[in-house]
Amino acid sequence: MLKMSKQGRTLMMFATVSGNPTEPETEKITQLWHSSMFNAHYDLQRYVVGSNRVLFMLTDGAKAWEVKDFLTAQDRCELVTIEGKDYYGKASSLYEGSPPKEPKLKTGEKKSKKKSKDNSDANSTKKKKKGKKDEL
Repeated sequence: MLKMSKQGRTLMMFATVSGNPTEPETEKITQLWHSSMFNAHYDLQRYVVGSNRVLFMLTDGAKAWEVKDFLTAQDRCELVTIEGKDYYGKASSLYEGSPPKEPKLKTGEKKSKKKSKDNSDANSTKKKKKGKKDEL
């Protein structure tokens, strides 16, 4: 609903770069983000407003949540603010992104298969039934 109400309107959003970057470092990091979004056909402008803060201005506010999803997935993004609501980025300890992936196995290692207790009970019951048939 909020997304539809912002369609065609200019919207401003803030992003915070993690760590303690200098202004030139923030400029370089956010320039990469801006270039990526520009290449994905998002019409926005970027203004560095502090040593670790940047303002993105979108001409179509409905695209803000797509841009927010991109920004929060970046390694150095700590926080994105749209309309006074904070969304935590990958660099934040409060990030609520996708669930953690299983660690990759080294060459030659195999995944251990755990049998559930219910499954092992069912298998033992089948074996008992087969044994009874053999007796007859």
